[in-house]
Amino acid sequence: MKTLRRATPAPPVRAIHLGLGNFFRAHQAWYTAAAPDAAEWGIAAFTGRSPALADILRVQDALYTLVVRGPERDETTTPESLSEVHAGTDHDAWRRLWQRPEIALATLTVTEAAYRRGPDGGLDDTDVAVQDDIAALRAGEAQDVRTVPGRLVAGLAARRAAGGGPVAIVSCDNLPDNADVAGRAVHELAGLVDPALDRWIGDNVSFVTTVVDRITPATSPVDLASVARLTGHADAVPVVTEPYHEWILSGHFPAGRPAWDAVGARFVTDVLPHEQRKLWLLNGGHSLLAYSGGARGHATVSEALADPICRQVLERWWDEAARHLTLPGAEIAAYRAALVERWSNPRIEHRLEQIAADGSQKIPIRILPVLRLSRAEGHLPAGAVHVLAAWIGHLRGRSTPIRDAAAAPFVAAAASPRDVLALLDPGWPPTGSS
Repeated sequence: MKTLRRATPAPPVRAIHLGLGNFFRAHQAWYTAAAPDAAEWGIAAFTGRSPALADILRVQDALYTLVVRGPERDETTTPESLSEVHAGTDHDAWRRLWQRPEIALATLTVTEAAYRRGPDGGLDDTDVAVQDDIAALRAGEAQDVRTVPGRLVAGLAARRAAGGGPVAIVSCDNLPDNADVAGRAVHELAGLVDPALDRWIGDNVSFVTTVVDRITPATSPVDLASVARLTGHADAVPVVTEPYHEWILSGHFPAGRPAWDAVGARFVTDVLPHEQRKLWLLNGGHSLLAYSGGARGHATVSEALADPICRQVLERWWDEAARHLTLPGAEIAAYRAALVERWSNPRIEHRLEQIAADGSQKIPIRILPVLRLSRAEGHLPAGAVHVLAAWIGHLRGRSTPIRDAAAAPFVAAAASPRDVLALLDPGWPPTGSS
């Protein structure tokens, strides 16, 4: 069986990506490959930690099969936007690419925890890895950086030294105001390393806010066999995704960007209403189903959604969250209906165990904002309470296995819901509440 090989040269590299994985390949890489100016925009993608995916893709000329899995059939494409793939530990390639003036932007899919934030939302300068990066960058030993902020500062320092010019950094992580999160981490780390570098970043680097959405479940051995049968190629790392895709962006691209808007991306002045809609309805709904559905013996989103009990509490949560959204009611209703249609697709095996991971990072941004807004109005929202109760049950071992690097203090406090809430939000519940 044939291995994937390019028939034409790869497009010139004009973008960098950190966090090479399935979602990036189904989303940002697909948008770039589908854009009408795709021949002008190649991506150099770096893994987060393990070099394995880069090693495999390199054998395939950085090509892969994208399986768009509809309710009735699969459709396959081969995006060609990845021009280079590198291990995250290849610091020489990282700095070399940042030095090139034709590099116009860098996208990130690195998860919430990778930004190394402290309790105030800024860079946690008490984190040992952050402290090590500060020391390495001050000593000019950029090859030793370990954190995402450290890598970005190392790349930007190399760009400044080479006169590379302006660039945009585009965070594509499920975080409120992800541009501010990325920008604050970079600025605070750069300020601790070299104030002059921090000033240069302020003058030359824009941070773009995004909302991203495309369900991308883990690839299974069955998928590998299916791709071989459908395409006639041996692809070791195909990606399965759903037909739906969304990308909303707000910010400035000082050195240009691909024509993503020609294939459905939207550029808006205020991303917040769309961000809240997605975080509360989609991501919050996912968390509810992950913990409630897992406790009821379900393995996938479609199974949990088909359970009348899970569906009832999901609709209750959506009703509560929708009350605090500022988008038109018809748009919210259409979005909810689209979520039900997407999540009902039994051919997309989006596993609850995958969604349940890192709950201590996800619950504060998906559930707590609605809880706080409702409390400010004088009532306790039953749907939000149900999500929290289901998560606490998960911490007690009643649901899917716990996969959360920051779970230890929450597991220790799980016998007392009040103690868990106090860890999540020291200001809630208010003093004297019951």
